[in-house]
Formats: sequence, structure tokens, C-alpha cells
Amino acid sequence: MKNLENKIALITGGNSGIGYATAKELIAQGATVIITGRRKEAVDAAAAALGAFPFTADQSSVAAIEQLAADIKEQFGKIDILFINAGIVGSTSIEMATEALFDNVMAVNFKGAYFTLSRFIPLLKDGASVVFLSSNTASMNTANASIYSSSKAGLNAIMKIAALELAPRGIRVNAVSPGPTETEIFNKMGLDETGIQSIKNHVTDKVPLAKMGRAQDVGKMVAYFCGEASGFITGAEIVMDGGMSLAN
Repeated sequence: MKNLENKIALITGGNSGIGYATAKELIAQGATVIITGRRKEAVDAAAAALGAFPFTADQSSVAAIEQLAADIKEQFGKIDILFINAGIVGSTSIEMATEALFDNVMAVNFKGAYFTLSRFIPLLKDGASVVFLSSNTASMNTANASIYSSSKAGLNAIMKIAALELAPRGIRVNAVSPGPTETEIFNKMGLDETGIQSIKNHVTDKVPLAKMGRAQDVGKMVAYFCGEASGFITGAEIVMDGGMSLAN
């Protein structure tokens, strides 16, 4: 169904994984979709495959975010949907953490997400929808995940405060927090099929539903938050992890 017809959506990190799947879903529901990413070739290729509009931008740079906002304003005016999806992972013990890793993860996941919202608020139409991609780790206590989990917990705090600040304009702000999700990252590990399956088995052993999530299902949840059916929902976090955080 064309639930998002005549809507303009911007997805950061839309050239792969959950961002790509969400772009595909929003387009299927009738939206005009803009995707961003750091690698121009990858963004251009994904946009061509999707039928989306590509823009190259590094979410870790406030200057790049501001330039992106200026470019979007010039070409599209205002937008109806902002999906702040771009993010990176980083795993280390607190003892072995480096300043470089800390700064890199926080620059993209926390600072970048914060200023993407900040600089795009003037471009949001009244009644627009903002969705953050968070993570179930934001509310879990997992060894070696202190930096990543903190970045996502911070994101959830931003989401709730933004929901209050933007409510007078009818702008809703929510978050989707997936658990283990099948994306092409497994194919980039350099492992053979047996190795990949071994990792998946290890992960799903921790999930009560005994399976991994699908990127397209996260995309459908994001689309739900952007449509009329969720018109009375703001400041909410939906955890999609097959019960993993319940068993943690």
C-alpha cells in the first residue's frame, strides 16, 4: 500500500544493511527517498538500484552534515521523514579502550546523530517523523561493548528529549532497537559458509526465538513509525531482538 505517497524521506547510511532495506520499504510505500553515505561509489550504486537520490556525506563531520542540510534544502525544500541510521560498531574492554576508538564510535553514533537531527530540524515539515536506529545493547550489559552501548544509550536519551521539544510542531521522534540482524556484514568478514554459520549459531543461541532478525523487518517498523498508524506515538523505543534482551 502507498501509505507514504508524496512524502520525502532522508536516510543516513542508506547504501547498505538496514538503511538500504528501509529505503526499499519506504519507496515501496510511495515515498521519495534520499540516501546518504560516506563512500560515493557505494551510495551512487545503491541509489541507482533503489530508485533513490544519492548524496555523499560523513555523519561524523558537523561541517558535512551542515553542507548536506544546505544541499537538501536547495534541491528538495523540506522533508517529511528523517531516519538517522548511520552507525559503526566498536568492541573492546574498558581496560584496553583507546581514545581513537572511543572518539570514532562516538563521533558517528552519538555526535553525528545528534547534529544530524539538530541541523535538519529546520527542514522538517510540521507533523514530520524522525526515527533513530538504536540497538538492544543500549539497555543490556555486555562485556566489551561499553563504548558502542553507551553511544546508543545516549541516542535514546536524545530521542526522548527531542520528542518533547518537537511535539509542539507535531513532529514525532522514536527509535528502533534491533538485536542481531542479518546483513551483508557477514559476507565481509572473509569467512567461508561454515564460519559464517558458526557465528550465526552462536548468536542465535542467545535469542529466545532462536533466529536472527531481518533487515527488511526493521525497515517495516521504521515505515510504521513514519505513517498515520503511529500518529499518537512519540518518544518510544521498539526493541526488535527476538527476546534477547529479556534473557540477558
